[in-house]
Formats: sequence, C-alpha cells, structure tokens
Amino acid sequence: MEQMLLETGWLIPCYGLLGAILTIPWMTRLVRQTGPRPAAYLNILMTTIAFIHGTFLFQAIWNHDPYQIAFNWLTVAGLELNITFELSPLSVGAMESVTVFSLLAQVFALGYMEKDWALARFFALVGFFEGAMSAVAISNSLLVSYGLLELLTLSTYLLVGFWYAQPLVVKAARDAFLTKRAGDILLFTGVIALSTIAGSLDFNDLYDWCDKTDISMTTKTLIGLALIAGPIGKCAQFPLHLWLDEAMEGPNPASILRNSVVVTGGAYILIKVHPILYLSPVVMTTLMVIGAITAIGATLVSIAQVDIKRTISYSTSAYLGLVFISVGAKWISFAFLLLFAHAIAKALIFMSVGCIILTTNNQDVTEFGGLGKSMPATTSAFVVGSLAMTGVFPLGGFWALQEGFKDLWIDYPWAVVIIVVVNGLTAFNLARVFGLVFLGKTQPKTRRSPEVPWPLALPMVFLTILTLMVPVVMWRLSLLPDFEDFSLLPFSSISLSSLAGFVTGGWLYFRADRQPIKLQLTWLQELLANDFYVEKLYQNTVVWSIRTLSQFAAWIDRYVVDGLVNLVGFATIFSSEGLKYGTSGQAQNYFLTITVGAGVLGLMVAWLFWSF
Repeated sequence: MEQMLLETGWLIPCYGLLGAILTIPWMTRLVRQTGPRPAAYLNILMTTIAFIHGTFLFQAIWNHDPYQIAFNWLTVAGLELNITFELSPLSVGAMESVTVFSLLAQVFALGYMEKDWALARFFALVGFFEGAMSAVAISNSLLVSYGLLELLTLSTYLLVGFWYAQPLVVKAARDAFLTKRAGDILLFTGVIALSTIAGSLDFNDLYDWCDKTDISMTTKTLIGLALIAGPIGKCAQFPLHLWLDEAMEGPNPASILRNSVVVTGGAYILIKVHPILYLSPVVMTTLMVIGAITAIGATLVSIAQVDIKRTISYSTSAYLGLVFISVGAKWISFAFLLLFAHAIAKALIFMSVGCIILTTNNQDVTEFGGLGKSMPATTSAFVVGSLAMTGVFPLGGFWALQEGFKDLWIDYPWAVVIIVVVNGLTAFNLARVFGLVFLGKTQPKTRRSPEVPWPLALPMVFLTILTLMVPVVMWRLSLLPDFEDFSLLPFSSISLSSLAGFVTGGWLYFRADRQPIKLQLTWLQELLANDFYVEKLYQNTVVWSIRTLSQFAAWIDRYVVDGLVNLVGFATIFSSEGLKYGTSGQAQNYFLTITVGAGVLGLMVAWLFWSF
C-alpha cells in the first residue's frame, strides 16, 4: 500500500486538471439543461479526491526518505532532460496545502458566484490552476518548474480577466500577464544557461554542480539574477509588483488563491534554487535589497489605500519581501514558516473581505461601517486572520516572525528592524480597516447587510478554526522552538510592535467619528496613495521608450523599406515604358541588339576571369 502511494503520488496534480477537462461540456455550453452547477460539483469532487489521496501519501512519506520519480523526456547532444518529481514530507505537505486552499476557495466560490453565468468556466480555470500549483510543489526539475510557472502565469491572466466585458478588468489581466512575462523571460535565459553549463536541470544535479563549478563570478551573478527575476514577478516584488494590485479586479475566490498560494509558488521556486543563488554575493545582496524595499514600501502604500482588497493585497507583497530577505540571508527555515503562516491568515482575511463585498456590493472602506453587528462570523474571521498574520502570541504569525528575529538578529540587525516595523504597520493597517468597516454607525451601503449564507460561511468558519489551530499543527510537525530556546527579546519586540500598531489604529479609528486620517503633507499622502508614482514612472520611461522605438521602426518600414521597394517598382515601370517606344518591328535591329549585348557581356566575363 505504501509503495503504491509513493508510485502514484505524482498523479495528485492530475485530479485538478481532470476536473477542468470534465467541466468543458458546461463551460462551452454543450450542456445547458442542468445549468453550470454540476461543473462546480465535479471540480469540488476531484479536489476532494486529491485531498484524500494527498493525506494518505503524507502519512506514508512522513518517516520515509525522499522518493524520486523521473520520466525521460529528451536526450540530445549530451543534454538529458527529465520530468522529475520528488515526494518528501516538505513537498507533499506543500502540495496538500495547495489542495486544501483550493477546496476551500471552490466551496466559497460556489456561494460567491452562484448567479454568475460563467460559473463553469471559473471552476475549470481553478482546476487548471490547482493542477499546475500542485505540480510545482513536488517538481524536482528547474525545467518542469519553469513550465509550470508559465501555466500559473496563464491561469492568472485568465482568472484576473474572468469578467472580460469590463475594460478595467481587461487592462488588469493584460498588465498582470505582461509584468510576469518580463520576469519569466529572464528566468528562461537562466534556465537555458544552466542547461548548457551544468548539463542537467534536475535540482539534485544542480546542487552537486554548485559544489564543484569553477565558472567565473560574472557568469554566476548573471545566472543568479536571471533566476530571481521570475520569483520577483510571481511574488509581486519591486519593481514588478504593480500587477497584484490590479489583479484585485478579478473574482474574490481567485484573489484568495492568488494572495495565499500563487505568490507562495514563486517564493517556493526561489527557495529551491537557493544554492545556485548563493554562488554570488551580488545576487544575495540584490535579494535583500529588493525584499527590504518591497516590505517597507508596500506596507506604507497599503495604509493609504481605500479599496479594501488593494489595502490587503499590498501587505502580501510586504510579507513576501520578508521572505526575500530571509532567502538572501541564508535562513530558509524562516522563509518556510512565514510562507505557511501568512498563506493561512491571508486566505482567511480575503474570505472575510469577499463576504463584505458580496453583501454590500462595495469595496470602498470609507463607505462602510457597523458591519460587526450584522455579520458576526465575518467579523470573527477578519479578527482572527489579522491577529494570526501579525505577531500576536501564540498564533502562527508570531512563531514565524520570532524565528526570523532569532535567525537575523546577530548578522543582520537591520533586517530585524524591518520585520518589527512591517509587523507594527500591518497591525495598524488592519486595525484601520477593522474600525472603518465593522465599527461605528451603519452607512447607506451597509444598512441592509446580513451574514452570508452557508456556502460562504462554512469554509470561512473552518479556516478560522484551522488558523487558530496552526500553533498545534506547528507543534505536531516539530516546527516550534524548544522551551529553552525561547527568548524574551524576540517575544517582547514582536508583541510590542503588534500592540503598538493595534492600539494606534484603534485610537484613531475605533472612535465614533472614524474618518480616514488625512496627512497635513498632502504630497506625502498622494505619494503613498499612488504607490510612489511607480506606474507613472513606467509610463514615462519604459512605455515611452518602447512607444518611441516602435514609432521609429514604423517610420523606417513605411518610408525606407517601402520606399526602396516602390523605387524598384517605379524604375521597372519607367524602363519598360521607355523601351516600348524603341520597338521598331524590324528583326535585323533585334538581332543586332542581341549580338552587341552578348558581346559586351562576354567581354566583361573575360575581363573578370583574367583579372582574378
């Protein structure tokens, strides 16, 4: 039984793809009599089967050595390309987490998108996404991982652009796709370079290659920078971070997966290639600088947003910035713990946000108020998710941040300062949103806002309980530190930063007048609200350069290339028109012309022959 589970473990990602394929008759409207709901049930069934299969596999692999599964794909010119998977407690646990999040999001979507005419298409896209993401978790090949990341980019484009009749949605989907493609293209160059230099793209072979390679430092740096470009785009890190904000135009169930699992997939690949990145100090420094800029910048920007989904999504980029710092500092344990704790808490927060949006048909936090009385389950979910994401003892976020504090304190104290600041500002922002949305008097758009029905409440309540149980899960998986390793300094620093953020936010937004704070420095507020004008910077630099270059190329094509072609055509016309007037109709004249022409041509050939 155990051997069968190990040999068939690679099939678990296929369940999601199979669900997407089974949805096609409803997605294409070949079946109309039943409506689109059977397609949703099929996908939920396949995800449930994947979850059950993954649970048994996790139990089988827990005390087992990593199990390798390889399929030869191509062998040519000394290069062997394999489709390889590795089943280990870590990879199977990551795959199982993807399945759980996908199952909860699908049940949530069943209620959230109940009346959507394209419900079948949405569930097909979710199944496609689930299969790709699950395969990323167990992939043991950089080539396979790259291909799966491309599928994730495609699924992001399709899910963000789900409501394609809206122009803003089309723009968001296009920008998300092109921004990720910028990172993916650079990642692809790194994959090609490694396939040539290392001779294999399996992670185990690449790790062995790292120990004995003697390539130049410049080559190591260029390869490392190319490899981190893809995760920068997937994790919405500066300067490829704008897509996650615009991606909030998609359906909220997709936002749950995007902010908890998709961004985690990019970071997961970053962690898998970390031995290659450590070959170059420049790459490590780049990781830490990008992570620090994104963590601080995205947290500040989130505080200035009034769209409830955008203010939460910016904190996703901020926490992934901490992951980049940890990878650059060679502390992978902190990265894994933070990814795990953040994904669960962020999924719960986005579920509560989705319930708010569905009930009120509104996303502006300045138009909310008083929802805490009429939506107790949603309020509880938001509170638990907020406490779990920040460093509130003893929830999961605290243990992750405590691990980072302990790991980075000696060598990188400035990184510890960033962790504490980001945690405090995130707590302040979540308190701000809570005060504006759930407290105070009801507003016109919140006056008739009942609690959501059971398809939405069930996964939200389940995830609320799971979030509270995260410390127990960490303890069972031996992820919590021993009691003798527990230090007062990390505990007090993280707890005080959380307390300061919640108290400050509560003092400003838990009052009766609960109006958004306007800074006296208007330029600073506009700077944060517009994300440091990064989009305008792109418009005036990158976009302007490409537009100018394309216009210049169009001018060259129209007036130079087409001009030369037209010149040849005009010359042919004029010469033929001139020749027709010299046509006499006398054969002796034609013979004389041919003879003279052939003689001149013969003399030219003879001269060339004797000259060379």
